[in-house]
Amino acid sequence: MRGLMIRFIVVMSTAFAVFGMTTASVTAEGQSKQAKIAPAMQAAPPSISKHATIMDVDGTVLRQGTNGWHCMPASGTGSTHPMCNDEVWMRALDAFSKKADFKSDRIGISYMLAGDDLVNNADPFDARRDPGEVWVQEGPHLMIIVPDPKMLEGISDSR
Repeated sequence: MRGLMIRFIVVMSTAFAVFGMTTASVTAEGQSKQAKIAPAMQAAPPSISKHATIMDVDGTVLRQGTNGWHCMPASGTGSTHPMCNDEVWMRALDAFSKKADFKSDRIGISYMLAGDDLVNNADPFDARRDPGEVWVQEGPHLMIIVPDPKMLEGISDSR
């Protein structure tokens, strides 16, 4: 489980390397804001994504929200799998992008209801599939950060 959390943080680190958020009608890739907002809203239940801030992977705010959640049309550079994070996950991703320590005093949630990319959960920095490595691709799921690792005792992290 710990390896999974680390992997997801790594995937998102590029998305939050820049936090200078601006609003633009057309993104850097030329897609309209609406073309990116629609898939981002599929990452979480509608009750969350309807009022969430929608951001592009470069940090550009596509739509300002009101509930503290942040949804992205992709989970990282080159991905097509959206994700939606609460404030704890946003702080964790920011810390990870700066290679800083992170500790939370409460549980954090990130939704990826459209699934995820093929990844090596044993080595989150691995970008190349080598023989003998175990790569997985998760379907719809949510990711959890816990304030105390003991909360995960007894939960399997087998693949």
